[in-house]
Amino acid sequence: MHEYVVQAVILDREPFREFDNRVTFFTERLGKLSGKSVSTRKITSKLAAHLEPGAFVNMRFVEKSGLQIVDSLTSRRLRAAPPDLHALKELLPEGEPEPELWNLLKTDKFSWREALRILGWDPNGAQCATCGKTAVAFHAPRQEMFCAACASKLPPGQVLYW
Repeated sequence: MHEYVVQAVILDREPFREFDNRVTFFTERLGKLSGKSVSTRKITSKLAAHLEPGAFVNMRFVEKSGLQIVDSLTSRRLRAAPPDLHALKELLPEGEPEPELWNLLKTDKFSWREALRILGWDPNGAQCATCGKTAVAFHAPRQEMFCAACASKLPPGQVLYW
């Protein structure tokens, strides 16, 4: 059993089994990871408040039949909105460090323009995939850029504006 102590940004939290949660977090050296937090849906849980999306935490977890979060302490809250963090969770590959993105989140200067550039989809000078106008949005499922008019025709919640 290996134990890790890291700083992390909580990206998402989903119910798992009756009283547990599955928490997705991003670290500087390990990238995006998901781990189980036991009994955090119980009303008496002291850990639950520290595993909210947008929390910048000091975390301890162990590898024990998967990752299990043992302890967490919030040092501050990020200004990034939970929907942005959820979308970031969807874009990031599992276990791939992104030091530049980590610094962007750590300094609390998150913007989709900069995050997309770091992840390889540079929006500077991008053109709409449909009409060729200047792009202002990114559609994650298709991994394409769109202008405002074309992006408004896409399903809401899947389009990232910068």
